[in-house]
Formats: sequence, C-alpha cells, structure tokens
Amino acid sequence: MARYEHLPIFKKAMDMSVYIEGTVRNFSRYHRYGIGGELRELSRLIIGLVIRSNSTGHKTTVFQELMEGCEQFRVMLLVLA
Repeated sequence: MARYEHLPIFKKAMDMSVYIEGTVRNFSRYHRYGIGGELRELSRLIIGLVIRSNSTGHKTTVFQELMEGCEQFRVMLLVLA
C-alpha cells in the first residue's frame, strides 16, 4: 500500500474532517443528526477516496468519485448557508 500521509490533499482533507467534527458538535440536535451526520459521512468518504486514489492503478475512476464527493460536500455546505 502506498504512503499517503505526506500528500497535501490528505492533510487538507483531515483538517476539514476534524473541523467538521468540531463544528457539527455545536449544531442543534435536529441538525446534528441530519445534516451533521451527512457532513461527517462525506468528509470521511473524501478521506477514503484520497487514500484509495493513491493506492490504486485506476486513478481516473477514483478521481471522478473524489470530485463527485467534493461536489456533494460543497452542496451540503451551501444548504447550511
């Protein structure tokens, strides 16, 4: 398995995930379990896709999934704004 901890995109994705965890903790109960749960799930999905893209030989399909995951995350953030 290829190393991924040194990648800037992995570091940013981890920072984002930690930030989301802290932010969702302050949501109201209704949003914490609804929208907050989806944000947490998407942030973990993005980290997993970064790891998978670094480890696989079929980077094109994984990059496509990563772009879709990032777009879904962006849309969720726009819903909150």
